[in-house]
Amino acid sequence: MRTSIKIVIRWINTYIVITFGLFIHALGWTAFLIPAEITGGGITGVATLIYYASGFPVGVSYLVINSFFLLISFRVLGLNFGIKTIVSVAILSFMLGVLQQVVPDPIVQDTFLATVIGGILAGAGVGIVFTQGGSTGGTDNIAMIINKYRNITPGRIILYLDLIIISSSYLIFASLEKMVYGYVTMAVAAYAIDMVLSGSKQTYQLFIFSPKYEEIADTISENVRRGITLIESEGWYTKQKTKIVMVLIRKHETSDILRIVKRIDPDAFVSQNNVMGVYGKGFELLKH
Repeated sequence: MRTSIKIVIRWINTYIVITFGLFIHALGWTAFLIPAEITGGGITGVATLIYYASGFPVGVSYLVINSFFLLISFRVLGLNFGIKTIVSVAILSFMLGVLQQVVPDPIVQDTFLATVIGGILAGAGVGIVFTQGGSTGGTDNIAMIINKYRNITPGRIILYLDLIIISSSYLIFASLEKMVYGYVTMAVAAYAIDMVLSGSKQTYQLFIFSPKYEEIADTISENVRRGITLIESEGWYTKQKTKIVMVLIRKHETSDILRIVKRIDPDAFVSQNNVMGVYGKGFELLKH
């Protein structure tokens, strides 16, 4: 029963974070990029082009286009995308529609400032979604479909598609300046995504010195679900043999570990080190 409750709580927390990321992403588009008539990449960029040309709501276009590509993806690739992509597309479509009505006028008047802020928010939002194993669909699905039949990496396909989408804004505005701003948005968003992902993947190594090492290790294993190693040790001053708890965790899990240690043994000694890379189950795959 407790296991089921923990799974439900973890599932709820995941979707709360995904929803927050989608809100940040939608805010970047509706509050900064769209009012400044800047076109970014992805299906959101296609939806904004449709909006610039016809006035059709971005949220509706985004939902229709993504639904079409999701159907093709399920047919070609199978049910590998899972519920997270479907939910993310539905939530983002709703947020784009609502926020576009709530923020009809530009928040900032300077186009370059709107480009940078919008790109940061849009990229950070996608990065947050990625940290939870989610996806906003769109060009990701197209890239995977093409990759199945052609030996082209998904990253390169997405880059080509974004360049085509942004370049298409010239057909509507006949402005090289707006097109260049679109490329700036793409670069800023990509950088923001990388920053969020690299931050979420940052790993710490903790050494915990405590006579209650067994209780600490059991509690960490049960609640944080990370592998633990006990290292034989001997205190030089006390000459007492004991064990050191060593655990590798993600940055966002640090507070959970420290909270557990403080609750069990407030006098425990903890050493925290930033690790350059960790490869194996629960962390990065060993690719070389």
